[in-house]
Amino acid sequence: MSTTTQTHQWRFFRSGGFDQVAITTAADLQHLAALDPKLWTVLNCPTTGLEFDDKTLALMDQDGDGQIRVPEILQAVRWSCERLADVNIMFAAPGLLISSIADHDSLGIGIKQAARQVLAYLDKGADQPIQVTDLTDNTRLFAADHFNGDGVILPELTDNPALQQLMAEIISTQGGVEDRSGGIGLNEETLNQFWEQAQSIIAWHAAFADSTVLLCPLAEQTADAVAIFERVQAKIDDYFVRCQLAAFDTRAVESLNPVASVYDTLANRVIGGADLDIAGLPLSAIAAERPLSLTSGVNPAWAGAIAEFSNQVLTPLLGKTYTELSYTDWQDVSAQLAAWRSWMADKPETVLHELGLERLEQILASDWKAQLQELIATDLTASTFADNLSALEQLVRYQRDLVTLLRNFVTFSDFYQGQQKAIFQAGTLYLDQRSCELVMQVSDMSRHATMAPFSGCYLVYCTCVRQGEAPINIVAALTAGDVDELMVPGRNGIFYDRKGRDWKASVSKVVAQPVSIRQAFWSPYRRVAAFIEAQVQKFAASRDKDIEAKTTSGVTDTVTAPAAAPSNFDIAKFAGIFAAFGLALGAIGTALAAIVAGLFTLFWWQIPLVLAGVMLLISTPSMLMAFLTLRRRNLGPLLDANGWAVNTRARINIPFGAALTGLAHLPAGAKRSLQDPYAEKHSRWPLFFALILLVIAAWFIWQRFF
Repeated sequence: MSTTTQTHQWRFFRSGGFDQVAITTAADLQHLAALDPKLWTVLNCPTTGLEFDDKTLALMDQDGDGQIRVPEILQAVRWSCERLADVNIMFAAPGLLISSIADHDSLGIGIKQAARQVLAYLDKGADQPIQVTDLTDNTRLFAADHFNGDGVILPELTDNPALQQLMAEIISTQGGVEDRSGGIGLNEETLNQFWEQAQSIIAWHAAFADSTVLLCPLAEQTADAVAIFERVQAKIDDYFVRCQLAAFDTRAVESLNPVASVYDTLANRVIGGADLDIAGLPLSAIAAERPLSLTSGVNPAWAGAIAEFSNQVLTPLLGKTYTELSYTDWQDVSAQLAAWRSWMADKPETVLHELGLERLEQILASDWKAQLQELIATDLTASTFADNLSALEQLVRYQRDLVTLLRNFVTFSDFYQGQQKAIFQAGTLYLDQRSCELVMQVSDMSRHATMAPFSGCYLVYCTCVRQGEAPINIVAALTAGDVDELMVPGRNGIFYDRKGRDWKASVSKVVAQPVSIRQAFWSPYRRVAAFIEAQVQKFAASRDKDIEAKTTSGVTDTVTAPAAAPSNFDIAKFAGIFAAFGLALGAIGTALAAIVAGLFTLFWWQIPLVLAGVMLLISTPSMLMAFLTLRRRNLGPLLDANGWAVNTRARINIPFGAALTGLAHLPAGAKRSLQDPYAEKHSRWPLFFALILLVIAAWFIWQRFF
C-alpha cells in the first residue's frame, strides 16, 4: 500500500535504521486509519509496566485483555477527533477549553454542559482549561447535597428533619452505601430491606396480640418460666427416655445407670455441686416407668434448677405442689409452653428491634418511604451528568496522553529523538561510573531472559528495593564503556525511577555481549592476561598448599616418630630437573632471539608495521564478531520479552548507543591535581631494562643500516 493517499500526504523521518511516520498535525490524526499497518512501529503493547497513566490505558483497553491493539488506538483517535472542534488541540499543552469541545450532537452537548458544571463546582472561569486533576476529586464534583446519578442518597439531600432521622436509622441498621461524593448513604435496596424487616417485626408483635392467652399461660411471668423450663428440658427428657428404655428391657437398667468406677474420679479430690463430672450423670436413679422425684435422689448438680422449675413453672401451670413429676405431667407442661417458644422462634433476626415497636409503627404509618423513593428516582435522573462527566474525563485524558502514546506506538519518535523518555523507559540506572538510560521493568524474568539476548545488547538485570515499596526487577542495556567489572552478579548501584525516587539496585544477572569495537580489540589480550593471572594464582596456591602440608607432616613426624637417619640427596634427579629447566629457558630464549633477529632484518620503518599487523591479526576475530553483534543490536527483542509486538527492527547503532549510556567525565573548566600522596612508587629497574633494550636495538640498527 502506498504511503500517499488521495487526501493526505504523509511525512516520514529515518531513525533507528527504518522509516517512521511523523505525527505532528491534525491531518495526521484524522487520516491515521489510512496508514498501512505494516508501517506502524508497534502492533500491540501491554497496559502494565509502562510510564503512562493507568487510567488512560484502561479507557483504551475496551476488551480488558491487558493489551492495547491497533483497532483500540484507531478508535481512541477517531473518537477524539469527533469530540473536538479543533483537532490541533491534541498537540497543545495539557488542558481542555470548553470552546474546544464539539457540540454537533447530543453527546457533545452533554460533554460541554458537564464541563460547565465542573468549572462551576471548582469555582473556575469559563475561559480556564479543564485538567485531568480537576476530574479526579469526586468529593468536589459530586457534593453530598448534589444529585449525582448513582442512586445513593444522603441526608444532606433533604431539609426534612424527619426524613434525615429516618435515613440515619436506615444507614445505621442496614449498613451504608458509598456515594460518589465519598459519603455514606442509602439506595433502593437498603430502603426495601429496612421496610421488609420493619413489617416483619410488626407482624410478629401482631401475632402475639392475637393469641395472648395461648402464648402467655403465666401472663407476665411466662418469659421467665420458659427460660427456667429450657434450662432443665434436655436433662428431664434424658431421664424419662432412660426410664422408658428400662421399661422396654430390664437388662438395660444397669447400663443406663452410672457404673461404680465413674465415682473413682471423684474420690481423691474436692468436689462441688456444680462439678462437670457430676452434672454429666443422670438426673436421678433410673428404673422402669419411674416418676422423677423433685425432693430427694436428685443429682446434686441439678437440684437447684429442679427446685426452681418445680416452684416457678410446674406448680403455677398445674395448680398444685408436686413432690414428683410424672411423664404425663411433663408432657402437659411442655405443651402449655410450646406456643410461646414457637412464637419466640419466629422472632425476626434484625437490629430494628432496638428502634422499638412504637417507632416502627410510626415509620410504617407515614409516607416517608415514598418520599425517599422519590429522592432516589431524582438522583437516578441525574445519571446523565455522571455519564457526560465520564466522557469529559476520557476526552481530557486523550487530549493529554494520546499523542504521547502514538509517538511510542505508531512511531518510536520519543525514544529516538530524545526530547523525552519513551513510555517503556523506567528510569536511569547508575552503575560503575556510568548512567544507563535504556532501562525497563521486567515482570517475568524467565521469559525476558530467554528472549532479550537476541537484542545483541549487553544486559544487566537488577533487583531494586526501596523502603515501603514492593521490590521490582529491571533490565538495563549497557551500550558504551568497559564492562570488565560487571561480570560478577552482586554489584550494587542506584536506580532512579521516573518519579525521581531512588532504589537500591543489586545486579542479579548479566548477559554479556560486545559493547564496542575498541573493547573487542583489547579483549584477546585481557583474556590472555586473565588466563595467566589465574594460572599463576593456581600454581601459587597449589605450591603453598604443598608446603603447608609438608611442614605440618614434618612437624608431626618429628614429634611422634623417633629420629630417622638423614636421607641421601638424589643428585642425579636434581641435575635432571635443572637440565630440563635450562633447556626450556634456552628454547624460549632461542625463539625470542630468532624473532628479534628477524625483526632487525627489516628496515626500521617496517618494524612498527609488523608489530601493528600482529596485534591486528590477533584482535581481528574479536573485532569482527563484535561488529556483527553491534550491527544486529536492536530494541525489538527487549520489548517483545515484555509483551510488546514490535513491527520493525529498531536498531541501536553505535552513535545512538553512546547516547543511551553516559560515562563519567570531568566538568568543563575543572582543575585537576595529578599529585597523589598515596600513589604507588614505581621501580626504576623497568626503566633500566628499557634503556638497555634501546641501546641494543640502536646497535643492531647501526650494524644493519650504517
